[in-house]
Amino acid sequence: MKPSYRGIAILVVHCMLVLSVAGKYAWDRGHLPRAWANATPVDPSLPIRGRYFTMQLRVEPRDTNVESSLARVVAESGHLVAYADWKGTHLIWRRRPDLWILAEPVAFFIPEHAADPSQRAPGEELWIEVSVPPSGPPRPIRLAVKKNGVMATLPLD
Repeated sequence: MKPSYRGIAILVVHCMLVLSVAGKYAWDRGHLPRAWANATPVDPSLPIRGRYFTMQLRVEPRDTNVESSLARVVAESGHLVAYADWKGTHLIWRRRPDLWILAEPVAFFIPEHAADPSQRAPGEELWIEVSVPPSGPPRPIRLAVKKNGVMATLPLD
């Protein structure tokens, strides 16, 4: 086999790998349940990895009297909900009995020209819509700002 044919074969294999991952995430985004969660920005920018910020997600607790630090995270009625479960896949932090936060932050990448959405005015809350897979962390879809009880999505194009 000629070297140019080998190069083309490797190119085709790489393209198939990238397209299969992109296809899986596109299918997940369309078919997995979605939920909104209150987000607290943790890391506004890190030059090594590009323009993104990480957020800790607040989940609505169920079974507040259980002392497990593991939880099963699901989407219920458009909200991100956690059930205390010894067999759960998500580690949670309990600040109070009614305040649970996922220990693993979620990264959200933003375009170069977009304003930093992690900087909010007083009285505004940052919210994120996520898809909730059966296992693994929630996957970010889009951001919104909640002010005076009204949620408006942020255009980041």
